[in-house]
Parts: sequence; structure tokens; C-alpha cells
Amino acid sequence: MPETASTTRAPDALLPSLTPLLHTWLPRQRWFAGKGRRVTGFTLDAATELLPLDGTGPGLLHLLVRVEQPGRPAGTPADCYQVLLGVRSQLPPRLAPALIGRIRQGPLAGRAVYEALRDPRLAGLLYERLRSPGRTGPLRFHTTAPLPPALAPRVLDAEQSNSSLVYGDSFILKIFRRVSPGANPDLELPLALARAGCARVPAPVAWFETGTATLGVLQPYLRDSRDGWRLALDALADGREFTREAHALGRATAEVHLALATALPTERLPRDRAEHLAAAMDARLHSAAQAVPALLPYVPGLRAVFAAAGDSLGSGRLQRIHGDLHLGQTLRGSDGAWAVIDFEGEPAKPLDERRSAQPPVRDIAGMLRSFDYAARTHRPWNAEWAARCRAAYCTGYAEASGTDPRDHPALLRAYETDKAVYEVVYEARHRPDWLPVPMAAIERLAGAGAE
Repeated sequence: MPETASTTRAPDALLPSLTPLLHTWLPRQRWFAGKGRRVTGFTLDAATELLPLDGTGPGLLHLLVRVEQPGRPAGTPADCYQVLLGVRSQLPPRLAPALIGRIRQGPLAGRAVYEALRDPRLAGLLYERLRSPGRTGPLRFHTTAPLPPALAPRVLDAEQSNSSLVYGDSFILKIFRRVSPGANPDLELPLALARAGCARVPAPVAWFETGTATLGVLQPYLRDSRDGWRLALDALADGREFTREAHALGRATAEVHLALATALPTERLPRDRAEHLAAAMDARLHSAAQAVPALLPYVPGLRAVFAAAGDSLGSGRLQRIHGDLHLGQTLRGSDGAWAVIDFEGEPAKPLDERRSAQPPVRDIAGMLRSFDYAARTHRPWNAEWAARCRAAYCTGYAEASGTDPRDHPALLRAYETDKAVYEVVYEARHRPDWLPVPMAAIERLAGAGAE
């Protein structure tokens, strides 16, 4: 496979020529986590040619780039991003929207640099590389089964914290943009669930990594499925109930939790760890209130919610969970069965924290918030619709797991509050028009804490 032959260029020669383009382009990307902070420089961790850059092109350059930004806590390394660049002497008109810029100096002077995933030839090359286990420079490729060749790629435009490509409506490749050392839970947990025989999660069929960091995961694409968020919004728009679907989704969540508890270690939640979790919620609230002053009037009530959960936190067990469960992380097939996807956890949190064992009620709280979110996007606001979905979901979960999350109301409220605080910060930064949605929940939950 000659096109996958690689060389690794010396960062000292390559980086200065790319820096002006990265400086302008990278902070504008949806998946760039350092928005609002000045970029002061770049460092290349690795530069690998997946397709040689010599000649007129196209070449495919894989970069791991550290972005220097002031204001990071002492001892915290700069964020590292995975970037895939196409390089050509002349860019075809069809790729003009993908252009990042032309390099003015250095070994690639005069060449056009563009987003490689927008080029079907380069996106196809990446899939072909995934089909063949082995190394390319510092990159290692793995497969679990033979894959069909030459599937046409397309980019999913709904980019968020990562990027995704669909190949032939058969597979979906998620490319992690912010890279940290350690196995990404979006690979680790689906592999564990597959080993445990859980059919609620598409099993990974290929992935690539460098060192200990996961860079991308290829999984079956559930083309006949629709995501739970869209289904919920459609039900609201049609004036329909969603309780039957919510009940089944509760059962699916329970099955995933039970399988994870079987496949991976669990642990008792000791008192000191419980106090640490409650303190961490309180600390996140303090930080969020500094970032979004609209939270400040509600801080006393919210702190009371966390304090009330202290005793409940000391009565359970910890296990691996989804970590960022909501309606958008679920798919319902044409047979009515639910699948759970995207086990990466909340991308803004450190990887070690996302990989740590947590109380399962945290996932429950995330889904309860999601029903509330869906209902609040509909006019007029239908509080009873959300309440019935939340009740049906908990009932389904209790029937499948033998544990009813409503038996621990203080703990459930604390995790719902912690989630709402996270949502406030996210919306303030990325979608200010949506900020009233989590703020309505903050007002309700703070009132419960003040009671």
C-alpha cells in the first residue's frame, strides 16, 4: 500500500511554517477547548506523513500540536490537539471551502494547506490505513475483524468536541481532537461491554493510538437509527407522550450499568471519598459562579443541595459509568431497541477523572436533565411532559437493575445540580441563547436546597 508510506519531518523545520496558519485557524474550531484565552505559541509533539508531502499532492499530514495559553494552573501541561492537514500545490475548487491557507515559508512554502477530512481521497486513505493493523511512524493501528475495502467517506457536520466520518453508511470514525495520555473511555468502555456480551453498545472494530493516547475509534454506523434527542423533540412537536420510550431507555441504561459492573472493577464508596465528591461539586460551583455571575444569587441554595447529599454519598458503590449520558447519546433503531453511544464523558474534564469509578446515579441525573432540556426547548413549556418522562425512565431503570434511583433523592438532586452547573458554563461559553434552559433548573434546584 504505497500511499500509506510515511516519513516524520523534523518539527523544527515544519512548525515555523505552519504557525501563522494554526494561529488563525485552530482557535476558531468548535472542538478547540481554549476559547477566550490568548494563544501564545505551539509545540509539535509529533508530525507524521500518512501520505508523503513531496510532489504536487495531495499529502496527508498528521499532527499532535500543543497550544500554549497563559493562565493554566502551575504544572498543568498545555492542551494537545490532533490535527489532520491536506497539502497540495493547487487546491481543486471543490475543496476551496476547506482551505486553511497557503504556507509562506519553510519546506512547504507555496503549498495550500486544508482540512484533510474534507477531502474524500484523504479521508478514504485514513480508512484504508485503519483496515491494516501495524505502525505508521508513532501511530499504531488496530482492528478486531476484517473490514471491507474502499467505502466512500462523508464528514458529519455536527462537529462538537470531536470530528466524525461515516464510511459507506457502514462505519463511523470518531477522531478525538483534544488528546490526553491514557485510554479514551470511548474505546475502553465499548470494548469492555462487548466482552461482557452487552448488545446496547456498538463494539469498536478498529482504532488508532500513539503512546498511551487513543486518537480515533471506528464503530458500526447504526444508519437506521435516530437519536433520542430528535425523537423527544418530535414527540413534543406532535403533542405526543414519550413515556414508553423513556421507560425502555431506563432499562437500556440499567443493562449498560450492570454490564460495566460485571466487566470492570467496582469499589465501595468510603466516607472520605464521599466527602471528596461533595467538595468537588462545591468547588465546581464556586468556579462556575466566577465564570457566570448569573449563578451568584443561587450559590447558597445550591451549596445546601450538595451538603444534604453528604450522607447519601457514603452509602453506595462506585463503578465505571457513561459519564455524560443524555438523550443525544442514545440511538433508537427501527426495531425500537435503544443503543447507548459516546462514552467519552464530559470532554472538558481531565481524562483521569472521566476514567474514574463514579456512582451510577450520576448517569441517571444526566438523563433526567436531558428530559428537562428537551421540554424547555418547546413552546409552551410543558413541565408535566418532562416529569412523566423522568418518572418512566426511573421506573424502567429500577425494573431492570433492582435499584430505584429515587430511593436516594438527596444524591440524585446533588448530581442533577452538578450537571446543571456544568450546563450553565457550557451554554454561557458556546450557546448564550440557550443559557435560560439550565438557569431555570438552577432556580428550581436552589429552591430545593433552601427548603
